[in-house]
Amino acid sequence: MNTSTIEPIPAFADNYIWLLTQGKRAAVVDPGDPAPVLDALRARHLQLAAILVTHHHGDHVGGVSALAAPGVPVYGPAGEDIPCRTHALVEGDAIDVLGTRFTVLDVPGHTRGHIAYYAAELDALFCGDTLFAAGCGRLFEGTPAQMLASLTKLAALPPATRVYCAHEYTLANLHFARAVEPDNAALAARSERCAALRARGTPTVPSTLAEERKTNPFLRGEVAAVRAAAERIDAGAAASPVATFAALRAWKNRFS
Repeated sequence: MNTSTIEPIPAFADNYIWLLTQGKRAAVVDPGDPAPVLDALRARHLQLAAILVTHHHGDHVGGVSALAAPGVPVYGPAGEDIPCRTHALVEGDAIDVLGTRFTVLDVPGHTRGHIAYYAAELDALFCGDTLFAAGCGRLFEGTPAQMLASLTKLAALPPATRVYCAHEYTLANLHFARAVEPDNAALAARSERCAALRARGTPTVPSTLAEERKTNPFLRGEVAAVRAAAERIDAGAAASPVATFAALRAWKNRFS
């Protein structure tokens, strides 16, 4: 039985650095800020054993140099410039972290070389800024076709997979999702539940892929109501899955 634990370390205004522990050893995912990581390690008397990075943005790699040390592997995408990286990863690679096997998925779109880490044993997906709770990342470097393919790949993982994304964007994403699907009962229930969580200062993540498939508009382009909403915003958006996704993402970019 795997006794690893996963918990968020809040950073900046809305980032989550994910802390994995197994006994007194730890790994962190996307440490943009070293200070809260060091505080967590000291408070729990943990030894840092690995650093995992999904993409090159500063709020995900800013703490790597301060945390890296001899004997601590730094895993990151082969297609991006990651500080102190010791292992350059591409899709199909597998790594052992704290006794758990993680497989690597290429998920370009937010950035060109973005990767995700999936641990079947933990039902855990560390997806950086590709898939968010009820949303997806902006397309800073990739195309709508790339991002849709990446999201489709992630959505094909088992429904029980927990989605450990890197930001607390859930309420804003749900607000947009309800504009897309105002009659989605599962979405209304999720919005109410997540609002209550945030009112208590509790994270809304991780979600599960099952929940995302029911409530995340960027995973629901095949649903008639979602296609119709995209078409109302952008004539021709219902012509193809990529066109629907592109229209939704452009709409979200200007939504308030």
